[in-house]
Amino acid sequence: MRRIGLAVILALSLLLAPSGIDAQPTGKVYRIGYLAIGKPDDERSFVDAFRQGLREFGWVEGQSVSIEYRFADGETARLPDLAAELVRLNVDLLFASSSPPAKAAQQATDSVPIVFSGVADPIGVGLVPRLARPGGNITGFTTSNVELSGKRLELLKEAVPNLTHVAVFVNPTNPQARAFRRETTAAAVPLGLTLQFIDVTDPGQLPRAFGAITSQAQALLILPDPLIGVGMAQVRIAELALKIRLPTMERSRTFADAGGLMSYGTSQELHREAARHVDRILRGAKPGDLPVQQPTKFELVINLKTAKALGLTIPQSVLLRADQVIQ
Repeated sequence: MRRIGLAVILALSLLLAPSGIDAQPTGKVYRIGYLAIGKPDDERSFVDAFRQGLREFGWVEGQSVSIEYRFADGETARLPDLAAELVRLNVDLLFASSSPPAKAAQQATDSVPIVFSGVADPIGVGLVPRLARPGGNITGFTTSNVELSGKRLELLKEAVPNLTHVAVFVNPTNPQARAFRRETTAAAVPLGLTLQFIDVTDPGQLPRAFGAITSQAQALLILPDPLIGVGMAQVRIAELALKIRLPTMERSRTFADAGGLMSYGTSQELHREAARHVDRILRGAKPGDLPVQQPTKFELVINLKTAKALGLTIPQSVLLRADQVIQ
């Protein structure tokens, strides 16, 4: 009976033991390099989402993982050096917050695993050759923002009666700027819209950019960018646009919260979602075997307080499609 009891115990131990992919590695504290183009304050919500995602998979900063943060403070030229510095620290994985940091990380190493988030067109900017099986040392989560350019213009036209001319802010230093311009221009043609593209490379140029908007412009579209599309830059754009009574559209609900008229984009916290790939890689998966994930949920947010301040009545057909209306 003693032998039978021991056999039963061993069998139960094998059944109850966690599988290799679910069991958290013990003993080693893994080091992650976090690379971002913006300032720490502008990146705070993204960092919090990333940490939360890690915790959901059992990774606790300061216990099972340590995170080395590097912020370029809005200076794109600093990214290559910061990426190289993280590689020299022998990090186990690089996390790139948006496209410019992802490109810098790619140039810094072809062996350290890289997970990106907030990249609109990873194939177009040369990060991966395909989404389903990217190969190499890079994978991540895409925003699909390039494909959404047309939808944002369409919603803006529906919300603003007789819209014919739209000013468009674009950061030419963003690796995805060319794709954004191409897709936005193509989308404007069937809508009968004339676009005025205005280059804005950092938030300090916003007053000049607003001064360049022609009197024909009836609305403003801000193309996705990790410098002019986050934090205080969003607040500043909303304020300056309201002063000249210009309806606005951007990708992130934080823009509508900051006083912008409308936003349309993914409702998923992609930095939090990206922790799923980080988890799998730290447990032994190869980045090249993990498909680049695309968002599945999108939301339209409308700020009715801003609409009222603009003297604009949003059509009921548009309001009924909104996922959130800020009163």
